[in-house]
Amino acid sequence: MKLEICSFSGYKIYPAKGKVFVRSDSSPRKIRWTQIYRRVNKKGISVEVRAKRTRRTVKHERAVVGASWEEIRAKRTEKPEARAAARQAAKDAKKSSKPAAAKKA
Repeated sequence: MKLEICSFSGYKIYPAKGKVFVRSDSSPRKIRWTQIYRRVNKKGISVEVRAKRTRRTVKHERAVVGASWEEIRAKRTEKPEARAAARQAAKDAKKSSKPAAAKKA
């Protein structure tokens, strides 16, 4: 069954059930009651469009393996001079342990 679309109103025309309006210009009529007008101007379909949800990244503070979060926070709040002194002490301890290990071998 072949359906035709009326160029005047935009309705479907079933076989032997109606006449086709032929117009000289090829564009459909811009009358408010036509289906084409309602489709083009988004009339009649009242579906509420919700605002698009955006996912925001959530930052989590995680502990590093071998150090708890409290230790990391304590180091972060330390003064730079104290951190530099602790770093230097760790370097000195490492240097002093190397010759001892070399003498044993």
